[in-house]
Amino acid sequence: MKKLTAFIALLISLLIAGCSKNFESINTNPYALTDINPALLFTNAQRLTNISNWEGEPTIVQQFVNAYNTGATAGFNFNEDNNNFNIPRWNDNYPGPVKLMEQIISLTKDDAARSNLYNQVRIWKAYVFMTLVDTYGDVPYSEAGKAYLDIVFYPKYDKDEAIYDDIYNELKTATAALDGSKDIVKEDLFFGSLSSAADQVAQWKKLGYSLLLRLGMRYSKLNPDKAKSIVQEAYNGGLMSANSDNAMIRFTSVYVNPVNNGPRGGNTYFYYLAEPFVNQLKSTGDPRLKYIAGKYADPNQVLALTPDTTTANQYGFPVGYDQTSVLSYPGYRGTNGTGQNYSQLNFVVFGSATAPLFYVTNAQTKLLLAEAAHRGWLSGLSGALTARQYYEAGVRAAMDEFSMYPNTPNPAIPDDVKDAYLAQPAIAYNDAKALELINTQYWITSLGNGVESFANFRRSSFPALQPNRYNNNLQNGFARRFAYPNEESARNNANYQEAVTSIGGSDDLTTRVFWDVQ
Repeated sequence: MKKLTAFIALLISLLIAGCSKNFESINTNPYALTDINPALLFTNAQRLTNISNWEGEPTIVQQFVNAYNTGATAGFNFNEDNNNFNIPRWNDNYPGPVKLMEQIISLTKDDAARSNLYNQVRIWKAYVFMTLVDTYGDVPYSEAGKAYLDIVFYPKYDKDEAIYDDIYNELKTATAALDGSKDIVKEDLFFGSLSSAADQVAQWKKLGYSLLLRLGMRYSKLNPDKAKSIVQEAYNGGLMSANSDNAMIRFTSVYVNPVNNGPRGGNTYFYYLAEPFVNQLKSTGDPRLKYIAGKYADPNQVLALTPDTTTANQYGFPVGYDQTSVLSYPGYRGTNGTGQNYSQLNFVVFGSATAPLFYVTNAQTKLLLAEAAHRGWLSGLSGALTARQYYEAGVRAAMDEFSMYPNTPNPAIPDDVKDAYLAQPAIAYNDAKALELINTQYWITSLGNGVESFANFRRSSFPALQPNRYNNNLQNGFARRFAYPNEESARNNANYQEAVTSIGGSDDLTTRVFWDVQ
């Protein structure tokens, strides 16, 4: 028995020694990632940033409509609070870009060799949260994206106005801290192809200050003095001045435009451009119309057919009607093939799978400067132009963007055509109608960037649209925000309830974000 016990003890000791030897290498997956380049995470954060869904904001601001009420399709097109259309921006940005950027910041904040990456991420994080605040109001901010880093699975919501205050500080400090003598971020989807860090930093500084300008203009009704101060800071920092400064992403047949996936994906006969938008472009002879709109012999076969882009043949589907009630609409144009006899997207240009996405542009920046100049906020600043000059430059820049789309010539819109458009009475700058003219052009040029179209419509009250009267769910007004996703009330209920109380007690479409004052 003693010999057996000794033998067992020896065997155990040998087994322990064998297991301990090379323990770490044996138990390490040779294919697992042990280190990651945080710049690659930034590429993904930019790529995943949600700026639009055709059935979201473009429907609220009457650029686009799903004409068919099948229950599941009823959303902003029929003044309904449908979770299907509330969730895309929330679910795409949480945990997508937000989680990725929190991870990048944790990896680079103390790394002097990656300071430009760190500050670019801070600028883009400010942009993403600006879109979230503009969409929902109060949102998780200080604790967002920190489930892995800080074990915060149910983040609190921060007050929308406080988030904007922090975004303001982040944009200022991060933009100022960019340094052309330091690291270049080749993985950056916007400006990573530039040859030097100095060139890339120059572009990011313009982007950072142009975002600051956009943020400042959000205060134009709430606090004009604050708006003026921020606008002047942004102007003095240096803004986008050419279309080469645009923050945009190009797509390929392999990696396609995610916004256009919806109307391209199925049941294409549901989707039409809205009457107010088509009427605006058609009545003014806007040369962009042919690249945006098209009529098809069968609205359910748009990807296989060549669109008719003749201006006279374009008609938008009336707002406030569905496939049944439209039968009583005065001037109803009837059916066409398997759908309605109305204009859809031009799916070989603007609605193409390879159409670019524009996040912040020279055209938008010029039009915001036009409004700022009209308000007198640029008076005395070195090099500042007149409101008319900025307005005309903004319209020209917006038209020049179409040369970047597939299946368009270069230039897509010649200078003489731009001149003729700007000279007509309905478009020519007029100081008495400046705000309407400027912000109607902003509405046009922001097509495809729904979050910005919706935000600027609420901020400026232009263009002068009539409310959707399909029903009176919105008290004869417009949707002012998206409701929180249903999942938040189920999983993060305590913080959700606190947020609802904070925004006024109602998680509905008529509650306003802090800067959207009457």
